[in-house]
Amino acid sequence: MSADKDPFAHHPELRGKIIDPQHSFFRNFKPSDFDDRMKALGLPPHWRLSDEEREAMRRRVLAGRPDGELWVFAYGSLMWDPGFDFVEVRKAHVGGYARAFCLKDELGARGTREAPGLMAALDEGPGCTGLVFRIDSDRIEEETAILWRREMATGVYIAAFVDAVSDEGPLKAVTFVANHDASRIRSDLTHEEQVRYIATGEGVLGSSLEYIENLADKLAALDIDDAEVSGLLDAARRYAVAREHG
Repeated sequence: MSADKDPFAHHPELRGKIIDPQHSFFRNFKPSDFDDRMKALGLPPHWRLSDEEREAMRRRVLAGRPDGELWVFAYGSLMWDPGFDFVEVRKAHVGGYARAFCLKDELGARGTREAPGLMAALDEGPGCTGLVFRIDSDRIEEETAILWRREMATGVYIAAFVDAVSDEGPLKAVTFVANHDASRIRSDLTHEEQVRYIATGEGVLGSSLEYIENLADKLAALDIDDAEVSGLLDAARRYAVAREHG
């Protein structure tokens, strides 16, 4: 985060609610660090994109970016733990998409094969309100390499530029949209399955319940009403309590 300008000038309510990128797990994360873990789970070496594939995708997408700084649209965990250094954050709305709980996790981040977890992806829909983070033009190469290692590790997303609207004006932002060719994107899950996965999934990054609690906290701080998030959170909490008491 910039020392010259307050990144939270537009949203002081977010101060202290976003993990300092320098202290983020994702700052030094490399997908290859998990190769041995995935091998032990019986997954083949191509469980992830190769470094070369991921880098080619990054360069291809960024070749079409607007000149100057880069904006990143966040709708899920990037909202509280971006991992990349940013100089400004704004609340923003993107049309044509929606926050959807369709990313089934069995790889150990927030769920396992025995107890899958569930996270959000950006899918087609009436609109999604989240955050946009601005990366300084001098830091785009370094910071997007960090971002791509995190978001494009396994190919569950497609990186794309979208039109976002903030109170300060419209802008183009890169974001990560659900890739329906990926087996872990499950838009066919029932509500009951979603609730169970959120209530019981847990992995090295924490639980799926913690994930949706963090998301609900950021949405509340920004006065964003997302009925699906609040409904799934309430249902998952009830499920967890009922399960605990047999």
